[in-house]
Amino acid sequence: MPALAEFTTVVIDCADPAALAEFYRKATGWDITYSDQDYVFLGGGAGGRTQIAFQRVEGYQAPGWPDARKHMHLDFAVADLESAAAELLAIGAAKPEFQPGEGKWVVFTDPEGHPFCIAAGG
Repeated sequence: MPALAEFTTVVIDCADPAALAEFYRKATGWDITYSDQDYVFLGGGAGGRTQIAFQRVEGYQAPGWPDARKHMHLDFAVADLESAAAELLAIGAAKPEFQPGEGKWVVFTDPEGHPFCIAAGG
């Protein structure tokens, strides 16, 4: 069956798109493909067609972790969990105390509180 639509972008609501995009730029190595006061896009993964975008939302409030109100999170594959974790913490990630997965992945929050995970496999 032919695809009805092609997935291109995950848009993340936040208070400061430039700062959050810079955190993910450092984490992924992707490039900024568009930027203005309210939006910043990063691209470079999945053949260059997939992007992560950050959208300013006035009064933004981050999801909690763990919290049933969480709507989504991003997963990243890394070559070495321990070294990637140290680097992510150094660029501004936080590591919550609650860590499900029995060591198969590590949960972090970005500088605005969005949860994301890393797992071996990069």
